[in-house]
Amino acid sequence: MRHCKDCEPAQEIHIVAYLSVVFGWLDQPLFDLMEMIFKNTAEAISNKISLPFFKLMIFLKLGYYSDEPDAKDTWRTKCFWEEAKKRGIKMREFHLGPIRDGFVAEYKGPANGVNKTILFDGLPRPGFKESAALKWMDNKGTMKIKFLKEGFPVAAGGVAFTKRTALKIFNGIQKPIKRPVITKPNLGSRSRHTMIHINTEEGLMVGFKKAKKLSPLVVIEEELRGYLFRGTLIGGKLVGVVKRDQPEVKGDGVHTLHELLDEENKRPERGGPIFHQISIDKEALEELKRQKINLEDIPEKGRTVTFSQKTSRSCGGTTTEVTDIIHPENKEMLEKVGAFLKDPLVGVDFIIEDVTKSWKEERHCGIIECNSLPFIDLHHYVMFGKPQNVAGRLWDLVLPESKS
Repeated sequence: MRHCKDCEPAQEIHIVAYLSVVFGWLDQPLFDLMEMIFKNTAEAISNKISLPFFKLMIFLKLGYYSDEPDAKDTWRTKCFWEEAKKRGIKMREFHLGPIRDGFVAEYKGPANGVNKTILFDGLPRPGFKESAALKWMDNKGTMKIKFLKEGFPVAAGGVAFTKRTALKIFNGIQKPIKRPVITKPNLGSRSRHTMIHINTEEGLMVGFKKAKKLSPLVVIEEELRGYLFRGTLIGGKLVGVVKRDQPEVKGDGVHTLHELLDEENKRPERGGPIFHQISIDKEALEELKRQKINLEDIPEKGRTVTFSQKTSRSCGGTTTEVTDIIHPENKEMLEKVGAFLKDPLVGVDFIIEDVTKSWKEERHCGIIECNSLPFIDLHHYVMFGKPQNVAGRLWDLVLPESKS
């Protein structure tokens, strides 16, 4: 698999990602039928089939269990596993070739005689019954339509399969006042193949083709103003909000951009494995050109200069926990989203200029996507602010007996 810069921070096999969307469309009617038939016995069937299957694969030496996270596990898995150990929950991950992220968690209460075993993929949800929103919350286009009807703030735009439709959406956003737009795959996460700051039809076509590599449908929407935030809801309650910044430095009116970058890269947190140094590559130079600045210029005091369109930690982005300062009306709005989705585990990405002010006061803020399998590690490993134990809150919901 060739390395793809647009897939950072984690590589995707383009054809696999694309076909998984297509097959998802074809398989959905069958899955809906199976769910209707087995909705009352799904958990029992899963436990009776999955565990014996795991054991069979291990007996045949085709699969195996690991009792500790390894280098290929995500930080989401690692922080959740770490919290499980603290609670006396024994976790094992099942591996079958390249397939992973299937987990068995066992809990035996020392005093209350509780003995529970749960199976889950990625992160657990209480019980087995899935919310109806799980079928569409990761679909950015469907989410936009449903959220508009509910009065939640979202970016203007739509979803396109063809270039003609993409141009129609683009021109609709650009009139009567020209506003930059974003293109991104309709399904996908971690900003893969996303392009921002698009102001021309030529730029739109570049972004459209980029997003098309991962998804048949492409989202074209207004570029909202402000910073990117991730809010995580567990059991309908907002348990963490983190601000995600692009790799950037702030001018002081004295030092060159190169000097500011060198100083920023000296932060001990940027030594890895979570946060990384900001590098100067082709993408960084293009971002500087867009901002009409070069490495030898001296940015004026207070000016923020970015080196990438992405907020990923792997390319030098940073995170700041802001849970304690979010405006009450913003918290209320996010929890209403959770109530509408009726799902116990949701990550909500939203853009706003000042999270301490109400979203009602901002003209170009809004929710950009929801995540059914959120990266809760964003709240555990932050560069600035107080970390939030979101993994603990999830275990409290899934295995309340383990709460000390």
